[in-house]
Amino acid sequence: MHKLVSLMLAGGIAAAAAGAARLAHAETPMPAANSGIIRVKSAYSEAETIQRIEKDVAGKGIRFFDDINQQDLAAGAGITLRPSHLLVFGNPPLGIKFLTSNPYAGLDWPVRMLVTQDDDGQVWIAYTDFDWIARRHNITDRGADFKMASMVAASVAASATAP
Repeated sequence: MHKLVSLMLAGGIAAAAAGAARLAHAETPMPAANSGIIRVKSAYSEAETIQRIEKDVAGKGIRFFDDINQQDLAAGAGITLRPSHLLVFGNPPLGIKFLTSNPYAGLDWPVRMLVTQDDDGQVWIAYTDFDWIARRHNITDRGADFKMASMVAASVAASATAP
């Protein structure tokens, strides 16, 4: 019986991986209009886009936490994925203010920027709109801080949008 369950589980995992592999190659849909996602076109390759964002973050004195290579993670699971990097960074003195207003804002902090490549090879930068984050967490006492975070995020993304 144990062998049968193991075989069933293995078959289910293989089928799920095959399904995920098919989905990974599907045409990239646009973010929903009300999703809070800001998406900008990079003027550079994936590697240079990431390098420019990291350099800009460092130049602003912002703490860079991680570059999560999602394509490598997918490959480790036997799934093919177009280039995709999740960059995580933030300024704790600013970001922690959002958490003091609503601890669930920690779901959206620190800042995450996704650098991904579409079917045509175009590199895109995406991140969550801070006004949307404020509404999501019903934070009404940090308007100036959210405005600052929005300006900084737009500036960081812009470091890779114009040659």
